[in-house]
Amino acid sequence: MEWLIFLGVIAVLAVFVFTIYNRLIVGRNQYKNAFAQIDVQLTRRHDLIPNLVETARGYMKHERETLESVIQARNSAVTGLKAAAADPGDPNAMQQLAGAENQLTQALGRLFALSEAYPDLKANQNMMQLSEELASTENRVAFARQAYNDSVMAYNNLREVVPNNIIAGMFSFQPAQLLEIEDKSMREAPKVSFT
Repeated sequence: MEWLIFLGVIAVLAVFVFTIYNRLIVGRNQYKNAFAQIDVQLTRRHDLIPNLVETARGYMKHERETLESVIQARNSAVTGLKAAAADPGDPNAMQQLAGAENQLTQALGRLFALSEAYPDLKANQNMMQLSEELASTENRVAFARQAYNDSVMAYNNLREVVPNNIIAGMFSFQPAQLLEIEDKSMREAPKVSFT
C-alpha cells in the first residue's frame, strides 16, 4: 500500500515537472517564432536599401561618402541580424542587432536629408516607390518587434515565477533578451517626403 502511495506521489510530481517543462518550451518557441517575423521584415528592409542607393547614386554623384556609409551600415545590420537569428535570446546578439539597426537608420536619415537638395531625385518614380516601401517596412518591423518583446516578456515571466524557476534552473532555460532600440529616431519610421 505504501508503494502505491509513493508511486502516486512520484507520478504526480513527474506530471507537474513535465507540464512546467512543456510550458517553458512553448514559451521559448513562441519568442523564437516572433523573432522570425522580425527577421523577415529586416531582411526585406535590407534588400530594399541597395536599390535605393543605386537609384540615388545616379543623381548624387558628389555624395559618395554618404552612399557608402549607407551600404556599410546595411552590411553591419545584415551581420547583426544573422547573429541574432542564430540565437534570438542572446543578449549580446540583440544588442549588436539594435546598434546596427540604429546606425542604419541614421545613415538612411542622412541620405534622405541630402536627397532634398536633388529635385530630380525627389521626383524619380523609382526613388519614391522605394522610399514608400521602406517606410511601410519600418512600420512592419515596429509591429514585429512589439510582438517579439511581448513573447519574450511572457517567456521570462513564465520562467521566473515559483515553482517554474526551479524547473527552468534544472533544465537551463536562460532568460531571453528584449530587442530594445535606444535611439528615439529608430522607434519611428523615417519621415520621407518626395512631394
